[in-house]
Amino acid sequence: MSDFYKKILENNIEWVEATLAEDPNYFTDLAKGQTPPLLWIGCSDSRVPANEIIGAKPGEVFVHRNIANMVVHSDMNMLSVLDYAVNVLKVKHVLVCGHYGCGGIKAAMGNDSVGIIDNWIRHIKDVYRLHKVELDSIKDETERFNRFVELNVIEQVCDLAKTSIVQSAWKNGQELSLHGWAYGLNSGFVTDLNVNFSSDKDLDDVYQLKF
Repeated sequence: MSDFYKKILENNIEWVEATLAEDPNYFTDLAKGQTPPLLWIGCSDSRVPANEIIGAKPGEVFVHRNIANMVVHSDMNMLSVLDYAVNVLKVKHVLVCGHYGCGGIKAAMGNDSVGIIDNWIRHIKDVYRLHKVELDSIKDETERFNRFVELNVIEQVCDLAKTSIVQSAWKNGQELSLHGWAYGLNSGFVTDLNVNFSSDKDLDDVYQLKF
């Protein structure tokens, strides 16, 4: 057994003991169920921990993570999480959080093949194509990279609004808002990208489903 593996087992014991010392009923109460107000769709990057960034406790955030925080309409994993969050947990907010310095976004800006992930990155490249004029006009590579991160988040929030899951919830009068952020690895602060949906009225007519 490696030293690292032993250490994380020991860390778990220490965490449980410290938590119970502070609140003897913590895990008993936590096991009774969850009613999180927020679904977080974030990047798999280990440096972007959902709960810690917003100061949330276990039970307060339902989380889905994938490379570059994508909302892909054929991704049954993401759709299953979204459906459960919206229709069972009745979350009131869905937040897409990207981050500056994202490796998936960086890979989508180039042409190098990196394996099976090329097929996932293709969805990110589609975002670049949609915003090619703006992005290509940014001469500084870092600034272009950062803007691509932001535009990708914005597009994913829009894609959330286009899903039948979200639109059905709105049709039924459910309180549900969608938001987009970009997280700064080098600062810890988030940038609110001011992309917010609370109904399908801001979507093009072609995307507005009739139930």
